Amino acid sequence: MLQAPEVSPETIEQDKIYKEMGLTDKEYDMIKNIMGRRPNFTEIGIFSVMWSEHCSYKTSKPLLKKFPTEGPQVVQGPGEGAGVVDIGDGQGVVFKVESHNHPSAVEPYQGAATGVGGIIRDVFSMGARPIASLNSLRFGNLNTGRVKYLFDEVVHGIAGYGNCVGVPTVGGEVQFDDCYEGNPLVNAMCVGLIDVKDIQKGIAAGLDNTIMYVGSKTGRDGIHGATFASEDLTEDSESKRSNVQVGDPFMEKLLIEACLEVIHSEALVGIQDMGAAGLTSSASEMASKAGMGMEMNLDLIPQREANMTAYEMMLSESQERMLLCVKKGQEQEIIDIFRKYNLEAVAVGKVTDDKRFRLLHNGEVVADIPVDSLAEDAPIFYKESKVPAFYEEYQKMPAYLPNITDHKETLRQLLQQPTIASKEYVYDQYDSMVQANTVFSPGSDAAVIRVRGYDKALAMTIDCNSRYIHLDPEVGGKIAVAEAARNIVCSGAKPLAITDGLNFGNPDKPENFWQMEKSVEGMSEACLALDTPVISGNVSLYNESNGQAIFPTPIVGMVGLHESLAHITPSHFQNEGDAIYVIGETKPEFGGSELQNLLEGSYFGKAPALDLTIEAKRQAQLLEAIQNGLVVSAHDVAEGGLGVALAESLFTNKGLGAFVEIQGDVTATLFSETQSRFVVSVKVEDREAFERVVEHATYIGTVSNDDKLVITNDNVEIINDSVEALQQLWKGAIPCLLKSKA
Repeated sequence: MLQAPEVSPETIEQDKIYKEMGLTDKEYDMIKNIMGRRPNFTEIGIFSVMWSEHCSYKTSKPLLKKFPTEGPQVVQGPGEGAGVVDIGDGQGVVFKVESHNHPSAVEPYQGAATGVGGIIRDVFSMGARPIASLNSLRFGNLNTGRVKYLFDEVVHGIAGYGNCVGVPTVGGEVQFDDCYEGNPLVNAMCVGLIDVKDIQKGIAAGLDNTIMYVGSKTGRDGIHGATFASEDLTEDSESKRSNVQVGDPFMEKLLIEACLEVIHSEALVGIQDMGAAGLTSSASEMASKAGMGMEMNLDLIPQREANMTAYEMMLSESQERMLLCVKKGQEQEIIDIFRKYNLEAVAVGKVTDDKRFRLLHNGEVVADIPVDSLAEDAPIFYKESKVPAFYEEYQKMPAYLPNITDHKETLRQLLQQPTIASKEYVYDQYDSMVQANTVFSPGSDAAVIRVRGYDKALAMTIDCNSRYIHLDPEVGGKIAVAEAARNIVCSGAKPLAITDGLNFGNPDKPENFWQMEKSVEGMSEACLALDTPVISGNVSLYNESNGQAIFPTPIVGMVGLHESLAHITPSHFQNEGDAIYVIGETKPEFGGSELQNLLEGSYFGKAPALDLTIEAKRQAQLLEAIQNGLVVSAHDVAEGGLGVALAESLFTNKGLGAFVEIQGDVTATLFSETQSRFVVSVKVEDREAFERVVEHATYIGTVSNDDKLVITNDNVEIINDSVEALQQLWKGAIPCLLKSKA
């Protein structure tokens, strides 16, 4: 006899209670057809979270199929907790990005903290040791008390969790724009290291094998978190604080060690993190992937609150929990391993062969659902796509050409733009050196982590310029991948693969869906051109507040391999007398630029063009020059153009300066954001050899030791400024904004 707690199946249908859970009339009818009856309250709750966009990707799956996901370097592509790429010596690098946007909007500290915890579990559930965390953050401009609060609390949450769990936070990016004021973005990335032979999968295989619950007890926090992440933010969203989980990094630290020991046990069949949709998603997905069913007795679930219903237990997103499938009769071995770490491992169910997802509670069956309907066979919807009117207007606009008379003052102002300014205020709160393998920490083009015991290292970055994607999602999507690859190459590493965090508005609006579609197409094209397949990712839709969508923001996390430690290259000038080169030609491209934002307070016109053939060639040539020992430092030209890139190249080694002679239009040369460009320094004796390897490299000046950035044009001095003064402006901008009264 099925039990329907709280609300009867008839009432659910009559009062359309399923709509409050995020299901449509059409979806309810599909569920009723699948079940052959009206679903009860627990069952409709389970369907609502598993069919949410956050869990099922029901809107985005048709687009995700466009991504290239294979290559000789790919060991595990999308479909598991995280992707895996071969790095030689029997080792793999494991990585993924995950969003925690909506939770961070209403409970920023815990929203950000549990985002970090969740992505770390995705990585160690694969059997990998987490070795690094990165993050990509978006906020409104720092001119209101609420935005300052969100910014501060998100950063504190990332630091609070990451520092305690013992995984270094080594890199990231923060950008500020009005479109994120009501809906900040918090994307967390984790990178792990594994022996390929130890890779685990989230499967529940083998008839009558035991399902074991490990970690924290289940509470009422995070119920309907997946559904909350699949709806627009409104003024009522503050009331959804209960949808946000609470993290315990000390418990997570124990879980990491225990799980990394358990993966060597022959008793283990499969392991998965209880992430979005908690026990429901981990259990149903593990069974469905194995082509099996599962039965669980909810009376056995460890609970930290009294009188929890089946609905609450199944939809809770309490943190630091794992689900394991263990060979029947070998449960004690698993229990003993977890007991060593003072963790409880409890048998709560078994694998069945009837492809049903059956739940027992208080001696009764409270849910009985075809398991594939929750996971493998969840519905897919093809949304309408429509070109936005503003895009067509942007394409028709004449090129935006700013009129600058004081280039020195303009450079100073650009360095104080929050998106360009130093993020030291943020990363000083992070422990980037724990585990003692960090070579380059936050502040470099890419973070670099040594692979202990080997002559190799891993470079990692996370990137996206959403202004370009707002102007032209296809071109902007290409640029997002290309810029991440530039960062990896500048560090001396070969790009391997990407993970993506696709942050968009409401896909039911055809213009928003078109932006998704074009962004994915652009990213896919760039991934193919640069040989960086997509191995994992996350989709976060409905990023809107009170009907206003964010800029489309498909975050790209990328990892590369240094084949020798000798290839590791800093992004800052190193020595007096070194020659400075710019690789690539500059065109007057200011659409979506920081200069346009500074002067106009908005973005319009065409995004900078990108030729992927040229991009791939320049990256390959620069990497070859680095590997041949011909490059002292390398830095990509990004937001703010060449002027900002030159200043940033001087901000680490005190006392250095640069004397630079530029040609042509001064404003375009200094501040255009033309793509596929780099600033590099080369020893004088290596100039000839460098120029033989790298085409389109123009010698523009010399590193000096007088703490001055001097830029001339046709022998006329355009900029002569103290590097220390510029650095103080750059470093002080964000702390100054935070202290100012809103």
